Amino acid sequence: MSAQPPIAPNPGAPVPALPTALSDRSFVATWMFAWLLGFLGVDRFYLGKVGTGILKLLTLGGFGIWWLIDLILTLAGVQRDKEGRLLPDYEEHRLVAWIITAAGFGLWLITATISQVYGAIPQTVLPMMPWWQGQ
Repeated sequence: MSAQPPIAPNPGAPVPALPTALSDRSFVATWMFAWLLGFLGVDRFYLGKVGTGILKLLTLGGFGIWWLIDLILTLAGVQRDKEGRLLPDYEEHRLVAWIITAAGFGLWLITATISQVYGAIPQTVLPMMPWWQGQ
């Protein structure tokens, strides 16, 4: 029986991740706050980040840019609470959150396009139809 020395770990091998503590805040609530009320900083207040919540409120979501960045961070699963803990139910709800968010952006885009088209019609078509204007 020969005793072999222990094998040294490979220096290039990835180090196993330590289990991280999870937040008591909900991913779904954070995502809904970021999506619907993010321009008011409600998602930041919910996560316990009061200082940045006030700043986000005063700038109306950083003029829309901060709102979009926080929404993307939440959807990507990297949004953390004040103590730096990840949201616990991300894996369970991420697909539904992405689908609903994409559908909401798509609906907004379609609605904005239709609104622009119908806004341009009266300016281009109505002068050719005097009966439409009651003349």
